Amino acid sequence: MNAHRASQKLLLLFILFFALTCLAQSNTTPDQSAKKESPTMAHAKGTFEVKLVPLSPDGLPAGFGRMSIDKQFHGDLEGASQGQMMSFGTGAKGGSGGYVALEQVTGTLNGRRGSFVLQHSATMDHGVPQMSITVVPDSGTDQLIGLSGTFNIIIADGKHSYDLEYRLPSSQ
Repeated sequence: MNAHRASQKLLLLFILFFALTCLAQSNTTPDQSAKKESPTMAHAKGTFEVKLVPLSPDGLPAGFGRMSIDKQFHGDLEGASQGQMMSFGTGAKGGSGGYVALEQVTGTLNGRRGSFVLQHSATMDHGVPQMSITVVPDSGTDQLIGLSGTFNIIIADGKHSYDLEYRLPSSQ
């Protein structure tokens, strides 16, 4: 049982280290040449709090872990999300690993009510992070039907903020 708890603690440390490093570094050098904004693109910006809770790794291969995700969003996106993350790696500084996650966001996006799903995919290659968070196609509901976009996380001075670059059909 102690080995199981130690494994969970190590996994939690890895996920936190990986997420913070990946998120902070992925936002320092945006590729402006790859994204040319069209007039229909919009941005939602604000802050959020996140709570990660380790879940039982029962049934998963060695080295894998799971966590629940709970977020509270403020700003142009007002609402909350819930989801799950699965990761692999040791958490060693300069190490390698990866995680995937899905979270459903429910609230109001610049005055439009509904929900949508964000898909995370991230890797750490010998300490070098790469992350992508996108709105899952056709996951929007209510006034957010047809929503598409990318979600960028910014971590500065220990605080989390976001920039959601998105499109919505004009008929919405």
